[in-house]
Amino acid sequence: MFQGFSNETVDFMWGIRFNNEKGWFEAHKDQYKTCFYNPLRELAGTVYEAVDGRYPELGLVSKVSRIYRDARRLHGQGPYKDRLWFSMERPSEDWTGDPVFWFELAPEGYTYGLGYYYARPITMAKFRRRLDTNPKPFEKLVRAFNRQDVFTLDGVDYKRPKGETTPLLAPWYNKKGFNLSAGGENGGVLFTPQLPELLIQGYDSLVPFYRYLISLDSDPDPRDA
Repeated sequence: MFQGFSNETVDFMWGIRFNNEKGWFEAHKDQYKTCFYNPLRELAGTVYEAVDGRYPELGLVSKVSRIYRDARRLHGQGPYKDRLWFSMERPSEDWTGDPVFWFELAPEGYTYGLGYYYARPITMAKFRRRLDTNPKPFEKLVRAFNRQDVFTLDGVDYKRPKGETTPLLAPWYNKKGFNLSAGGENGGVLFTPQLPELLIQGYDSLVPFYRYLISLDSDPDPRDA
C-alpha cells in the first residue's frame, strides 16, 4: 500500500538532475527503487484500481514510466530522467494523441490532471466543429469547471484564430491541445497515505471531460463536410 513519498524522494530527483551519469545512479539505485519508483508504482496501482472499479466501461490501462531515457533520443541530455509519472488511458499505439489522466513527480513539485501530450489536429478540428454545431453539452462542462478551484486550463493557442465562438467557450476554442492540471510543491499531502484519495477525487471530477473527448473519435472528418 502507498504510504507516501519522502524527503529522500526529492533528494534523489535533485541528485540525478545534477549528477546524470551511470556511476552516480548505480551508487543510488537502491534509493531510486525504495523511495521513488516503488512508491510511484504503489500509488499508480491504488489509484488505477479505484478509477477502473468505478468506470470499467472506459477500458483504461495504467502505465508507469521508467527512469531510463531512450538512448536514441538523448539529444545531449543524460541517460536518466529526473522525473517520473504514471498515466491512465485507453490502449493505443499512438497514445500521445489521445486524452490521458496523469500524475507526474518532478524535483520542483507534482502535477496531475487530464489532457493531451500532443493532440492530433484532426481531433481539435472535430472539437471545434462540435462546439460550432452543438455547443450546449460542452458549455455545461465548462460552467462546472469554472465553478471549481482545483484545476486550471493550460494549452497553446493557434497564432491565427481558427474561428469565433462565445466568450464562455473562447478560452478552449483556439487551442492546439489542452490540459486540465493541478499540483503543488513537494511536501504536504505528497508525503502521506492520503495522496491516492486526492488524485482519485480529482480524476473523478474530470471523467465527464474524458468521456466528451474520447467521443470525438466517432465524429466525421470536418474536411469532408
